[in-house]
Amino acid sequence: MDLRQAACKHKAVPTILELLYAITTLIFVVAGLTMVGMAIRAYVQTARTAMLHLSLGFSLAVAGAAATMISAFLLGFDGSYIESLLLVNSGFTTFGFLFVMYSLVTYE
Repeated sequence: MDLRQAACKHKAVPTILELLYAITTLIFVVAGLTMVGMAIRAYVQTARTAMLHLSLGFSLAVAGAAATMISAFLLGFDGSYIESLLLVNSGFTTFGFLFVMYSLVTYE
């Protein structure tokens, strides 16, 4: 089944669990983007490259969560794609946290 076929079989009304997933993900995205903005503002004020690494780390974590949520809804929460969705989310989050850790280690 390709992406178009999976998107066509999407249900019209999401379940309570799907709505809770969307709400918590959106809260995470807003909080993460707030952290990105704060890190960029700190970079502008201090010119420390660690703040750029911090903002990149939070951006990757947010991108993973957003991509996973969007894909899950497009695919109709089809269980056959769960491994791919988890891999994308885990990969983005892992690299995001590696950048956050790097920003803490290289902070001057």
